[in-house]
Amino acid sequence: MSRAPISSANVDLMSGPLRTTVLFLALPVLGEQVLNFLVGFYDVYLAGNLTSDIRTDATAAVGVAAYVGWLASLIFSLVATGTTALISRAWGADDRDGANVVANRSLALSLVSGLLFTGVILFAAPTLVALMGLDGQAAGIAVRYLRVDAIGLLFSSFSLVLAAALRGCGDMKTPMWVFGSVSILNVIVSTALVHGVGPIEPWGVDGIVAGTVVARVCGGLLILTIFMMGFSGLSLVPSDLSLRGETVRRILAIGVPSGMEGIVMWVGHCIFLRVISGIGKTEFAAHIIGVRVEAITYLPAVAYGAAAATMVGQSLGAGNKERAVRAGHEAAMQCALLGVLITAWFVFGADWIYNQMNRDEAVRAVGIPAFRVVGLFQIPLILSIVYFAAIRGAGETKFPLYVAMFTTYLIRIPLGYFFGVTMEMGLMGAWVGMNADMFARGVIATWRFWSRRWLRVRV
Repeated sequence: MSRAPISSANVDLMSGPLRTTVLFLALPVLGEQVLNFLVGFYDVYLAGNLTSDIRTDATAAVGVAAYVGWLASLIFSLVATGTTALISRAWGADDRDGANVVANRSLALSLVSGLLFTGVILFAAPTLVALMGLDGQAAGIAVRYLRVDAIGLLFSSFSLVLAAALRGCGDMKTPMWVFGSVSILNVIVSTALVHGVGPIEPWGVDGIVAGTVVARVCGGLLILTIFMMGFSGLSLVPSDLSLRGETVRRILAIGVPSGMEGIVMWVGHCIFLRVISGIGKTEFAAHIIGVRVEAITYLPAVAYGAAAATMVGQSLGAGNKERAVRAGHEAAMQCALLGVLITAWFVFGADWIYNQMNRDEAVRAVGIPAFRVVGLFQIPLILSIVYFAAIRGAGETKFPLYVAMFTTYLIRIPLGYFFGVTMEMGLMGAWVGMNADMFARGVIATWRFWSRRWLRVRV
């Protein structure tokens, strides 16, 4: 295969002004994240504004589906994290052929993981719903929702990995256009099916998931087509679609701890969700709204984390350790400044947020005061996401796994249960554990990055 030419964008990554380079890498991902968030936000809004006999159960079902979708993205990150780390290093070292082999191996791995996950969800949906504490009408809606959504997650498996490959070589714009278009399509189709348009009868809550599946299928096919056409110097090479060899081992060596971290956190969050569902259905709905809105914080954090991972990987590939360190700090600083604005909005705008998201007065009464407190812990959350993304870009994925195990199972769940259930403080008490988790992760991630121990990792 012929080597792709070195792009001017890649030269700018290594020699351009650091502040503007990080900013312009983060902005396309931020745009993508904003649109993706609006879809999840809008799904909860659609569910919360259905008829009174179904809106609370529908909100709970959409929330459970969001947790399963999160699990899917965490499992797919098992491939995606290794993909970004290896491609960015190869790109920084001007090894285009090596980067393309990684991309094709990653595509093969993502197809296998997507098929396996879809099959598991189709079979295990009732068990998952029961474990999360739903019953009755809410359980029936959630099971049906999960099984339909699983079809779309198959396409998400390779679209997320191919996006990670493109970001590894510094192309942040193509994933933005793909996933941005997908998000807009999702909103249009879901709205049309939920309320009905022309000859189409209203589908209710089933219209929400149908719109999601249509969008994910279209997004997967679109980014696969782009990859096959060879944009950004990466292209489909059928002979490289293999699950064997040293490249696959290196992808998994980096990615498995990251995937395990995600699974550890997901299981812990599901246990935490079960604690809240045991407190009451009203508290459960208020929690779902709260974590959906709190996802706003993840928008800039994930964007700057992606920028940091790309900059760190390419800088290390080019042998410039100091630029890698400075890039991580710059990304964290820029994102923390945005975190100040998010904190202010959550604290002072909690009333407006819950009033818009749900018509149930009891849900609002429980959620508003607890959400104001959550707002105070957004900057530690941002620091943990950005700094851990940066060290994953260097190939260090074991340490974040250990931290996730510690903060989730020794802080979030025990404190959440103690204050929420034992001390009968309800949602406010349960969120004490969540807030303590975010604070601890932020402190540990910041310390780890400043220690520079991640610079010694070999990939």
